[in-house]
Amino acid sequence: MTGPADGDGLGEAAQPGAGEVTATVIVNAPADRVFAALTAWERQSDWIPFTTVRVVEGDGGEGSIVEAVTVIGPAVLRDEMRVVRVDAPYEVGVVHCGKLLRGPGVLRCTPIEGDRTQVVWHEWFHLPGGTAGRVAWPMLWPGSKISLNQALRKFGRLVEQGRLP
Repeated sequence: MTGPADGDGLGEAAQPGAGEVTATVIVNAPADRVFAALTAWERQSDWIPFTTVRVVEGDGGEGSIVEAVTVIGPAVLRDEMRVVRVDAPYEVGVVHCGKLLRGPGVLRCTPIEGDRTQVVWHEWFHLPGGTAGRVAWPMLWPGSKISLNQALRKFGRLVEQGRLP
């Protein structure tokens, strides 16, 4: 992913971290429709479990700030992202710039034969907690990957059913 422009205030958050996770799904829909569904930020709440997503600054395009709040029981995780690149209908890049989740991410839509689209969601998180975070990551990574893949599969079904965007 190309980084955000200098002077954007994102600093080290824009640099890839060691906590890398990737998910992929094939959606039976054209790339422009899939991309529109991915960037309908508030609708991500429909396919990312326990999470409410909203645009808090801007129009959802480049330069906007998007907030995703995940609540599981008493635990609350607030993820603030700045949209740093939009290349519709192929790619949207974000930088997670909150207190806990930091690092770049990218959602890519690649058109494939038969009016289908491959979606790749890739994140490079900075691991919190210093050495403890680096030690814990191998145990947390499988759950992160499984959750991301499940969310993308649900996303694909909703697009194919015409329920997104």
